[in-house]
Amino acid sequence: MAAPKKVLLASPPDGGWGWMIVVGCFLVTICTRAVTRCISIFFVEFQTYFAQDYAQTAWIHSIADCATMLCAPLGSFISNHLSCQVGIMLGGLLASAGLILSSFATSLEHLYFSLGVLTGLGFALCYSPAIAMVGKYFNKKKALAYGIAMSGSGIGTFILAPVVQLLIEQFSWRGALLILGGFVLNLCVCGALMRPITLKEDHKHSPEFLEQEYASEAQKQDLKQLSSCSPLFKAWSHECLCCCSWQEYNFFLMPDFLVLAVSVLFMAYGCSPLFVYLVPYALSVGVSHQQAAFLMSILGVIDIVGNITFGWLTDRRCLKKYRYVCYLFAVGMDGLCCLFLPVLQSFPMLVPFSFTFGYFDGAYVTLIPVVTADVVGTASLSSALGVVYFLHALPYLVSPPIAGWLVDTTSSYTASFILCGFSMIFSSTLLCFARLAKKIKRTQLRSLTRDTDTKQQNWTNGTAAYSVSGDLDQKNVKILATEANSYSNR
Repeated sequence: MAAPKKVLLASPPDGGWGWMIVVGCFLVTICTRAVTRCISIFFVEFQTYFAQDYAQTAWIHSIADCATMLCAPLGSFISNHLSCQVGIMLGGLLASAGLILSSFATSLEHLYFSLGVLTGLGFALCYSPAIAMVGKYFNKKKALAYGIAMSGSGIGTFILAPVVQLLIEQFSWRGALLILGGFVLNLCVCGALMRPITLKEDHKHSPEFLEQEYASEAQKQDLKQLSSCSPLFKAWSHECLCCCSWQEYNFFLMPDFLVLAVSVLFMAYGCSPLFVYLVPYALSVGVSHQQAAFLMSILGVIDIVGNITFGWLTDRRCLKKYRYVCYLFAVGMDGLCCLFLPVLQSFPMLVPFSFTFGYFDGAYVTLIPVVTADVVGTASLSSALGVVYFLHALPYLVSPPIAGWLVDTTSSYTASFILCGFSMIFSSTLLCFARLAKKIKRTQLRSLTRDTDTKQQNWTNGTAAYSVSGDLDQKNVKILATEANSYSNR
C-alpha cells in the first residue's frame, strides 16, 4: 500500500476535504460512543441471563469505557507514527471481532474480555485520532466542526437505542451483539476518509525531511551529502528526533493543562454511571422497556442539539474568548441534573431530565477537544487528547461498579446519583477557581509591571534632564573660555 502524500500548508484550510474529515469523525463517534452507550440496554439481559448482581454486571460497561480511554494514547501514537487511516481501520477490525465474540459468551468473564477489553481497545484506536484530525483541518470554524462531528454520539444513541431494544426482542441479546459487530465494521470505511495533512507548525527538522515532497532537490542533495560524510549529522538527527518526541508531550509542564486534567477525572467519574443506570433506574420506578429505551433516545437526540448549538455559539466572536467558561458551565449543569434525578420517579418527569442532561452533555463533550486545543495548541492536540481521554479510564472503570455497590447496599439509586452530581460540580468548581486565580495573578502582574514602567520612566526622564543641564553648563563654560581668550588677545 503506497504511503499517502502529505501536503504542507501554512494554516488549516477550514473547509474543502475537511468537511469529509468531519463526516468521517461523525461516523466514528456513532460506531464508538453510541455503541458503548447502548451496552447499557443489555444490562438487564446480562443480569438476568447470568444471574449476577448490579456491581458484577456493571463491570462490562466499565471495562469497555476504561479500555477505550486507557488506550487512547496508543491510538494517538499509531496515528502520529504510522497514519490515522491505519489506526482507525485496525481499531474497526478489533472492535468488530470483540462484539462478534461477545455473542458467543458463556459467562460474565468472557464478556469482560470480548465486550470490555477487545472492543474497548478497538474503539480507542479510532476515537482520539479521528477527533484530532478535525482539529488539524479547522481553526476559525473549529468549534462548529467539532459540534457536527461529536453529534454522531447523540444521533447514534437516538437511532441505535430503540433499534438495539428491537433486535434484542427479535433475535435475543446474542443476535443483537452479532449484528452490532457487523455494523461496527463501518469504522474501516471511516478510516479511509482520513486523508493526512501537514501544517507548518508540525514540520520539524529531521531526517524525515528528505522524504517530503516539499523539500527541494538541492536541499535533499546537501542533506544526503552531510549524512554520508559526517557522523555528527547522524547524532544531530537522533537528537532532533528525541527533541521532537519531547515536544509532543511538553504540555505536561503547563499549569492550565494540569488543572484541566484533574478536573477531567472528577467529570468522568460523574458522567459514566448515568449512562449505565438510567435504563435500570427507569425500569425500577415502573417505566416500560420501550419507554426506558426511548429515554436514551431523547438523551441522544438532544445531545446532538447541544453539540451543534454550543459549537456554533462558541465560534461567535462574542463567545470565542469564553469557551473555557462555557465548558465549566455545561459540566456544572449536568452535575445539578444528577442531583435532582432521584426525585424523578415517572416517565413524564424523566423526559425533561433527558432533555436537560443530554443538552449539556453534548455541550461539554464538544468543547473538550476545543478547550484542549486552546490550552496546548494544534501541534500537540493529538497527543494531548490521547492523555485527556486516557484520564477518563480510571473513573470510567470504577464509577459504575461503585454506583452498583451503592445500589446493592442501599437498595436505592439515590446515593449513586448524588455522588455523581457532586463529582461533576466539583470538577466545574475546580476549573472556576483556577480561572479566577489566574485572572487575579494576571491583574497583579499587570499592576506590578505598570508601577515598574512608571518608575523607570521617571528615572529616565530625570537622567535626561540632568544630562541636558550638564550639556548647558558645558556650553556656558566653553563660551566663557572663548570670551576670556579673546579678551587676553586684545
